[in-house]
Amino acid sequence: MLSYKTQVIWKGEHRGYLICSNGTEMDFSAPPALHGHPGVMTPEDAFVAAVNTCFHMMFIWAVERLRLNLVSYECEAEGFVEDRLDKTSIFNKVVLRPRILVNGAKMEQINKALTLARKYSLVAESIKGDVIIQPEIRIES
Repeated sequence: MLSYKTQVIWKGEHRGYLICSNGTEMDFSAPPALHGHPGVMTPEDAFVAAVNTCFHMMFIWAVERLRLNLVSYECEAEGFVEDRLDKTSIFNKVVLRPRILVNGAKMEQINKALTLARKYSLVAESIKGDVIIQPEIRIES
């Protein structure tokens, strides 16, 4: 069974240090609005980034599989937090807004790549909240 491992180390106050099994290391904090520090990764940013980066990698995989001529891809992701009556919060949805430029493809092919990317995104498939894709697609000839 595949697994991923991280380690966190408390650095005082609301600061921490993250070590990932792939070698990535970085400081993190709570968001400034929650007594954290600006300028570093927050768990909330990491959550939204995890959905965005995983979808990105699966979209690139799908484009290669379908042999599409991808010219450019960038995607903004926005996570929406719902505050519950018991004072807890959850991400109830993440909206992905990919901007895609493809050369010489049909819209159906690009939509198929988006569908495959969503289906095979481990992170998007693993969360409770909705993942909504709002693409902006341009096709060059």
